[in-house]
Amino acid sequence: MNSRELILDILLELSKESEYSNVLIAAVLEKYDYLDGREKAFIKRVTEGTIERRIQIDYVLDQFSKVPVRKMKPLIRELLRMSVYQILFMEHIPDAAVCNEAVKLARKRKFQTLQGYVNGVLRNIARNKPDITYPDRQSERTKYLSVYYSMPLWLVEHFSTAYGEEACEKILKAYLQRQPVSIRLDERMSRQEQEEMLSLWEQKGVETLRHPYLPYAVTVEKSEGIRNLQGYEEGRFAVQDVSSMLVVEAAGIREGDTVIDVCAAPGGKALHAATKLHGTGQVIACDVTEYKTDKIEENRQRLKLSNVAVRTLDARVQEPGFVGLADVLIADVPCSGLGVIGKKQDIKYRINRESMSDIVQLQKEILQNVVSYVKPGGIMMYSTCTMNPSENEEMAKWICREFGFEPESMAAYMPEKLQHEAETGILQLLPGVHETDGFFLAKLRKSKK
Repeated sequence: MNSRELILDILLELSKESEYSNVLIAAVLEKYDYLDGREKAFIKRVTEGTIERRIQIDYVLDQFSKVPVRKMKPLIRELLRMSVYQILFMEHIPDAAVCNEAVKLARKRKFQTLQGYVNGVLRNIARNKPDITYPDRQSERTKYLSVYYSMPLWLVEHFSTAYGEEACEKILKAYLQRQPVSIRLDERMSRQEQEEMLSLWEQKGVETLRHPYLPYAVTVEKSEGIRNLQGYEEGRFAVQDVSSMLVVEAAGIREGDTVIDVCAAPGGKALHAATKLHGTGQVIACDVTEYKTDKIEENRQRLKLSNVAVRTLDARVQEPGFVGLADVLIADVPCSGLGVIGKKQDIKYRINRESMSDIVQLQKEILQNVVSYVKPGGIMMYSTCTMNPSENEEMAKWICREFGFEPESMAAYMPEKLQHEAETGILQLLPGVHETDGFFLAKLRKSKK
């Protein structure tokens, strides 16, 4: 099979919504590991881009095809989508080549009778690229943002209502930008050791950049897989977004503390907390399935952290031994995931208002159980990777009102750029506005009574 055929099969499988795109793409690239690096990059770029720009692509197709996208045969629909993506967004590929390859693939997949249709639609789009029209930005602003940034209309309305029109467009624009991998360097390494390791990566063509928020946070691009970087097997760094690192920074963990992370997989915050303890105290990292806790344990061993215990537990079910045990409780609960759409583009097509309401109820089930784990006077770090007031600010208020917590300023632990916003103990990070994923964190202290 050639690259385009692999892309087509991935898109057809994703249309069933049985798996997320990042998981399926990774599995395909692993299966066809013998492919040239450029070919792998092409598969990844076209697949991700087609998903990312689907709403815009469909809007264009409906201008040039007599058959509406929703009525097309599934294989033809995905074939046209991936081809239009290449025509509109990959200038280095000749339009004629895209059209020819699409026709060949239609024929190979037994759609000979539709070869002429595929060819006609694509060549018409290619000829008329400069004349493609979109909804009017002034008179149909919400529809324009939805089509131009490929975001479902209701989500555009959600972001505009929650954060204002200006921030909404910044968020949508940020989702379509490159998403470099963020890593957390082991703080047990000296600055010189860190620089030596980064220098070795750069000699192999890897691009690294120190993040402005935290001294041990680095973004990485153009690597041939994170696991292949020197220092990975030795546990000298972990993949973790900066927003997640900020949760542990804000907690103010002290040596000797007991930290419980109730929804910990794959372990980023729990293992970061363990490094803050400098070999003292304990971190108890829990999650609901063995598959998830195996991931935590794998990372614990690689990072060589001995003060971490990994437990398979349902956060909705009370563990009597945990009651009143935690100096710091980390509750990064399941959420709608709107903050990471830039990395997992198919989230925006799968989430809806009803499922967001269901998630709020699940969060409450978890929280009304785990609040008992916090010592009187202890800290709960509540966090999500989403932008939804019902899951975030309103949930933090609910915790305080129902269970005797108070927000506590995080400013002293935050990078200078975030200190003012963190004063209240409640912080909503927005992609395009802040230099992180979309993320919410609240530092809540339990009453001593």
